[in-house]
Amino acid sequence: MDLLIGVLGLVLVLVLTVGTAIAVAAEFSLTALERTTVDTHVARVGDRKAKALQRAHRTLSFQLSGAQVAITFTTLTTGYVAEPAIAKLIEPALTGVGLPASAAGPTALTLALAAATVLSMVFGELVPKNLAMANPLGTARAVAGIYSRFTRLFRWLINGMNESANWLVRRLGVEPAEELRSARSPEELGAIVRSSAEHGTLDEATATLLGKSLRFGDRTAEELMTPRVRVESLRVDASVVDLINLAQRTGFSRFPVHGGDLDDVRGVVHIKQAFGVPVAQRENTRVLSLSRPVPTVPASIEGDALLDRLRGSGLQLALVVDEYGGTAGLVTLEDVVEEIVGDVRDEHDRREPPPVRPLGRDSWMVSGLLRDDEVFEATGFRMPEGDYETLAGLVLARLGRIPDVGDEVRVDGWRLTVMLMDRHRIAELRLARAPEPVTPTGDGGADGTGAADGSGTDDADGAAGAPLPRSGEFPGISDASRVSPGEGALR
Repeated sequence: MDLLIGVLGLVLVLVLTVGTAIAVAAEFSLTALERTTVDTHVARVGDRKAKALQRAHRTLSFQLSGAQVAITFTTLTTGYVAEPAIAKLIEPALTGVGLPASAAGPTALTLALAAATVLSMVFGELVPKNLAMANPLGTARAVAGIYSRFTRLFRWLINGMNESANWLVRRLGVEPAEELRSARSPEELGAIVRSSAEHGTLDEATATLLGKSLRFGDRTAEELMTPRVRVESLRVDASVVDLINLAQRTGFSRFPVHGGDLDDVRGVVHIKQAFGVPVAQRENTRVLSLSRPVPTVPASIEGDALLDRLRGSGLQLALVVDEYGGTAGLVTLEDVVEEIVGDVRDEHDRREPPPVRPLGRDSWMVSGLLRDDEVFEATGFRMPEGDYETLAGLVLARLGRIPDVGDEVRVDGWRLTVMLMDRHRIAELRLARAPEPVTPTGDGGADGTGAADGSGTDDADGAAGAPLPRSGEFPGISDASRVSPGEGALR
């Protein structure tokens, strides 16, 4: 009789374990599925299982509460039934090997508890959980039908417990949600893209493109524009011949036309308009007569809105105005595109050195116009927070003056050395990891290098006192007169 009771108890334990497994599989698979995935599956397949899955997913809070009720009930019942049932099966075996009856009972109960725990944890929870995480859609389809019957049967109990929990949550000032939030912020999508790239499901180029696209909306016109000092322009009294000569010299096709400086822009002129003027009249025809009104945008306008303005204006550039009403720079459609896809060049573009060029181990030649994210992506150097947007701005802020070639600042274990100036603008810097400071043994500067206020002429590799070459002596570096005027006009 004891044997029969033990066998029946064991069968009940197996049934309860299957019930636990179904509830666990439903919980994890429904949670892992996105709303869009479920809707797409229903539209593509449309069978009864798919529709049952969709109904369950749309009442996710109720379904998860039902899963918790089922797991709690089956687990507790398994523990209550399994211990005596399994103990009755193994106690005769223990006495048969010579264990005294007084010890066989407690030993059998201990072994029964261990066996029931392993059975419930492995087959009732861990296996279905792993299956649901590996294949949430397939698992949800498999259990949706039988699980839906359970939730309909015990709806009264599940609703009662769910409402009690919701009442307590509302007392804490939180409104319960029926569905998990499926929408993702740009930051969350960016994290997903980075994780996918790290795990090899996205190639590096695709991940970079997606990441830049997601960050584009947070960019402002001030970050995308060509600064005022690099804009090529024409005065209102310039002739069509001047326009043609400037286009030939720069390779650009569109130029602002101003009345004396860029704070008085009257319009924009395109090189193709020059060729519509007869050759004999080009010397006497002023570019102002050919110009078109140019749209203006605030420096704070974000990337998405800026792109809409450029596309809606019919022109491919806009004037960027600062908070004081002055011209901060010029932004073109090409600037916007390059922010997402990288450098875009055609047959008319001049070959310029890339903005980041490796010089050796932990040493780079970089453009002063690089922003923090661009520098970090290329070198690993993170600019500290401050009232600046570029590497050049960081150096100016640290020095507190217009630098000279050879001036140097150190920031968080990095050394930034000014290598090329374009008038008052820092055109290029050498960025290198600074060696660990050596304790001074004699007279010298405060940092042991003999350089006061954070500047000096040390070589990036640590060769102190070595004279800096002239700007023309650097391979691939032109002198200031040949530095690109930037994207002041569109090719």
